[in-house]
Amino acid sequence: MKTFITADQLIDGTGAAPLRNPVLELEGGRIRAVHNGSAGRPGPDAGELLEYPGATILPGLIDTHVHLNLPGTGPTLEEAMREGIEVMTATAMGSAAQALRAGITTVRDLGAFGTTSFAARRALDLGYGKGARIVACGAPITITGGHCWQMGGAADGIEGLRRKVRELCRDGADFIKVMGSGGGTVGTRSWKPSFTRDEMNAIVDEAHRNERRVTVHCLCGASISNAVAAGADQIEHANFLVDASGRQEYDPAVVDQIARAGIPVTTTLVVYVASVFHYRNKERLTPVEQAMVDKWCRRAEETLDYLDRMTRAGVRFVAGTDAGWRFTPFDALMLELEIMNKGSYATLDAITAATGDAADVIGAEDIGKLRPGHRADVLVVDGDPLADLDCLRDPLLILQDGQSQHITGRANLTPTAQAKPL
Repeated sequence: MKTFITADQLIDGTGAAPLRNPVLELEGGRIRAVHNGSAGRPGPDAGELLEYPGATILPGLIDTHVHLNLPGTGPTLEEAMREGIEVMTATAMGSAAQALRAGITTVRDLGAFGTTSFAARRALDLGYGKGARIVACGAPITITGGHCWQMGGAADGIEGLRRKVRELCRDGADFIKVMGSGGGTVGTRSWKPSFTRDEMNAIVDEAHRNERRVTVHCLCGASISNAVAAGADQIEHANFLVDASGRQEYDPAVVDQIARAGIPVTTTLVVYVASVFHYRNKERLTPVEQAMVDKWCRRAEETLDYLDRMTRAGVRFVAGTDAGWRFTPFDALMLELEIMNKGSYATLDAITAATGDAADVIGAEDIGKLRPGHRADVLVVDGDPLADLDCLRDPLLILQDGQSQHITGRANLTPTAQAKPL
């Protein structure tokens, strides 16, 4: 049976100007056609007609950076990883469900314990629950004692790293994630690269031989240079930490390397803002908590400034939240887009960074755009998100593979998802 959806406008996810008075035609979980105006309006017996006056049709959103094992409610990585594999798998299912309720139809998991993200992906594929479609890497590759070593992806030396890539491919990894520097894991050095240039080359070479893309967590300039030189497909964060104090120094030469290579970067701006919101909601802060607020405010301002400068230098960004980490919920993508918009990203470009561009970067050929033959992942929102991105918080309809999901509004979003950029 065909379904026809009408609204005031349609944003197709390609970055093109919106189509006015569209008719979106769906059949068998796929997009059959996008009609312009009354020419595509169905006859009385053609199928189901869903009419949304004053609304906008757009693709289901894509969050390119999440951690499904982590609840996004404050537990540290070390605390979350103490839970059993059953709890972590269940947490992944709940995280995917929270994302879907917000109109995020696909998430890319950037690191989970063992095979838990693969198990959650399979359960959803079998129809054993509802949640955002999962693209997963499994455990991220890291050095012994490196960032997220608790997830089970530690390996050392060129042969050990090649073996780890092969093991991940065997277990079902859609792509390979590498911790190119330290990070929030206790005892790691976020201002230093984790791998030698030869080691990074080996990881990327082995992944590409196995037809897997590679994305690299980079919190310092040297780790970015290693990833670019090795031919990585994407960079996460692209920060410029230089010492243990958290100080950053923007490096135009490194940014130029990214731009010349054409490697996209994932934003993850909201993770800092979410932490600030959490602490600011407390009635009284301890000196330690106040120091945390000051730190994350500074980091939020720096990363937004870097987004502006890197965009002007020719770097392409896609939207990702780091959901699960610290206090970042799985419905925070709308806030991520607002932060991008507050910076150098036009509203349409921000939406494209979470739809068509996101799909291209993660290698998902049949989502992210409202085109004939693509999966019918569709979001209908009240109003015009090009005039105000806040409209994305008011979904009237959420379709995943053409199937209607639980329809929610802003009242069901987490407080962070409803908040405004700092």
